[in-house]
Amino acid sequence: MQKLGHQIEKFHKEQQAAVQTVAHMEKEHEWIADEKDNFGRTGTPYDFKGQNIAECKASLRNLTERFQGMKKKINPKVMNMIDSVEKKEVALKNMMKTVIRDKKKIEETIETLDEYKKKALYETWVEVNRNFGEIFAELLPGSFAKLDPPEGKTINEGLEVKVSLGLLPLFSCGTCTKLKLTPATGKVWKQSLTELSGGQRSLIAISLIMSLLQFKPAPMYILDEVDAALDLSHTQNIGRLIKTRFKGSQFIVVSLKDGMFVNANRIFRTRFSEGTSMVQALTV
Repeated sequence: MQKLGHQIEKFHKEQQAAVQTVAHMEKEHEWIADEKDNFGRTGTPYDFKGQNIAECKASLRNLTERFQGMKKKINPKVMNMIDSVEKKEVALKNMMKTVIRDKKKIEETIETLDEYKKKALYETWVEVNRNFGEIFAELLPGSFAKLDPPEGKTINEGLEVKVSLGLLPLFSCGTCTKLKLTPATGKVWKQSLTELSGGQRSLIAISLIMSLLQFKPAPMYILDEVDAALDLSHTQNIGRLIKTRFKGSQFIVVSLKDGMFVNANRIFRTRFSEGTSMVQALTV
């Protein structure tokens, strides 16, 4: 029993020494942590039961001697650096795969948004273009206006204002003398807005603005002498247009022409008194 007790005590000491040796080896050799899961597995270089320990020790001594000889020619620190760099390379490659995958998702999202933008732009253009032509024809009967992309381009690259003015005379029959006016069938589009008069350019601007406002109406608008360059008939047309096309909006219009007031619900007249603008009368 005493002899067995000494053996058990010896085994405990050897076990503690082995644990310390293993801890020291794990600390000294980083590869142990990576290969530790394979220790003791059959068919691997770490199948300890299938290895001859004596031969392994002899091989270890030979390798140690060779290592010491090569150590004089090779810097082990450099080898550690190479190993570290290789690990970083693997990590960077994995990161690059993630970045490429995210890039693909972003490109798909951008493509989807571009398609949505093109669709929204096209729908807006169709409606605004229709309202623009209708409003201009109401303000200047017999004339036509439209928004078209430049030749050889799409609406995504811009739009041009094209205008066709005037009416063609046409008799209703061969015997009657009554003259009718019908829209020109072979429209001649103006190449530039500079060919238009100041009043015509004002009507184009008003038509375009109102077509945009009609696309997304607001509850209130303030117009300050938009009819300054127009004659009486066109001023009346603007007033009638506001009343018929913008029934859900309120307009405050500043004008010096009586033609604008025909369609007004309330009229505020002002006058100067000692250098100050005063309300003169209110008509409902």
